[in-house]
Amino acid sequence: MYHHDKVLAMILAGGQGKRLYPLTKDRAKPAVPFGGRYRIIDFVLNNFVNSGFHKIKVLTQYKSDSLNKHISRGWNLCSSIDQYVDLVPAQMRTDGNWYKGTADAIFQNINQITDESFSHVCVFGGDHIYKMDIRQMLNYHVEKDADLTISAIAIPIEQAGEYGIIEVDDNWRLVNFIEKPKTTPKHIPGNHNLCLASMGNYIFKPNKLIEELKKDAMDTTSGHDFGKNIIPNMLNNGSRVFIYNFSQNEFSGITDAEKGYWKDVGNVDSYWQANMDLLAYSPELNLYSPDWPLRTYNYNLPPAKFIWDEEERVGIAKNSLVSDGCIISGGIISGCVLSPNVRINSYSSVCDSILMENVTIGRHSQINRAIIDKNVEIPPYTEIGFNKEDDLKRGFYVSTGGITVVPKGAIVD
Repeated sequence: MYHHDKVLAMILAGGQGKRLYPLTKDRAKPAVPFGGRYRIIDFVLNNFVNSGFHKIKVLTQYKSDSLNKHISRGWNLCSSIDQYVDLVPAQMRTDGNWYKGTADAIFQNINQITDESFSHVCVFGGDHIYKMDIRQMLNYHVEKDADLTISAIAIPIEQAGEYGIIEVDDNWRLVNFIEKPKTTPKHIPGNHNLCLASMGNYIFKPNKLIEELKKDAMDTTSGHDFGKNIIPNMLNNGSRVFIYNFSQNEFSGITDAEKGYWKDVGNVDSYWQANMDLLAYSPELNLYSPDWPLRTYNYNLPPAKFIWDEEERVGIAKNSLVSDGCIISGGIISGCVLSPNVRINSYSSVCDSILMENVTIGRHSQINRAIIDKNVEIPPYTEIGFNKEDDLKRGFYVSTGGITVVPKGAIVD
């Protein structure tokens, strides 16, 4: 089959994440906090480590400082037995340009593949929320003797324009691939409401990957992208490209609700909803499973604290996630996700909101359906999330779904 130490993981983590702005104003999308304690990139890293793969390269580019700090501080594997999570910044190795596409990002770092003798190369995105036992996809790849295997998931057909859409034959071999189609694509057989979308996760035979990258690099008309160029080219030249059905993937400790769970969190509304979904009694994404641990950088902070019980001055958290170092001091939170070092002061109320690191909510303030990025102090008697026009006048972003975002480090009057 294969040896785990002969598998290289290359994680594309240089994405700008424009649709998630302003959360990506000062950071790459994979570095955006999620679920209180985590960053988005933690999920793909945990997938590889929990699957037994410990040779991981993280390719960065766009505003990578916070991502670099998070990985260097929180992801130290055992180098003495040749385990690593290495950061690979854009080095302009080929022609002095930044990465021109996902395929060019790998091509510019092709030495990472050739420096060792690998049996398989996994090229995964770093900006999705999901759990996956990657061994099962790799086993499928080996059984099919595939040049390339792509993981795919069924999505509502009306969302097809946001993804690379896949058509397969009865043997799940790729027969057509359309990147972000502008017209309604072919539906899944037997279900007119669903189509098959690429998850942006690929497993290659190393020699085939290198061959295709070199050909693509010579093509001056190419966008140097896996979805737009590499996959169609491999389909046209008869390469063995197979599709792995992610809905069949299982992992240790999986719940019924978790099977097939995968979120792109591509915009503010989907990001907010994915965080809110964590608060369910049986969430689609279980953060608490000891069988599939979710590692991240551990803050050296004291436990969360809830104080005051004096008539209206009560420190209460209802249906919420509260991280280390938080103090709920005489205020109430309901349906909230709090990152470390958040302080909620007396007589304030925060509902259905995400508060990132080092946020302080002043006394008597009212916050509703908001995302407050890190290092923001909300003055006393402030209302956010109740009047769209008022929020816009303050320079806040308001999403299509009505979620108000207070940017990182904002000065709130």
